[in-house]
Amino acid sequence: MNQALLDLSDYIATTLGEAVTGSELKNDELVIWAKADTLLKVLKFLRDNQNCQFRQLVEQTAVDYPSRELRFEVVYCLLSLTHNQRIKVKIAATENVPIESVAPLFSSAIWYEREIWDMYGIFFANHPDLRRMLTDYGFEGHPLRKDFPLTGYVEVRYDETQKRVIYEPVKLAQEFRNFDFSSPWEGIINLPGDEKAEQEKEGGTA
Repeated sequence: MNQALLDLSDYIATTLGEAVTGSELKNDELVIWAKADTLLKVLKFLRDNQNCQFRQLVEQTAVDYPSRELRFEVVYCLLSLTHNQRIKVKIAATENVPIESVAPLFSSAIWYEREIWDMYGIFFANHPDLRRMLTDYGFEGHPLRKDFPLTGYVEVRYDETQKRVIYEPVKLAQEFRNFDFSSPWEGIINLPGDEKAEQEKEGGTA
């Protein structure tokens, strides 16, 4: 058990009070839960406090849990070079309530939040340039949501007659089939090539 992280967890919980709703040590890394409306306060404290100094946002991502009332978890991964420590800050979110952008605190969040908006549809309020980043401007839906179909909703192709790129409903090349995933060798009595072995055997005994 990492005592330094335990002490840090107690210090953060004591200092921030109700702004932090929980914490845990997972894979020798501290994870804390924050409220969405106090997120900027928590991250600013972790960045500026001398006992923390988590001054780099090295990653920001999200996880989709469709069965939950607040279906998304937004995760902020922070690094302190001074103390050689990492910390994760998590908040619960929904697609209908915007989350305050942390770009004023960490400039790297500009790209991370654009990607999360594109892939999950989580809106970040006061983001300086919230646009799709990995999909096209006219793309429908958000591909990393668990309820997004594997085929997507539309397909893109170049139309020779119209001389432009067009969108069309997805057309599958074959009918959907159910596979039992059993071994293709099970139940086969004669394997490919057995006839040659039989012929060689008969030729050898002749």
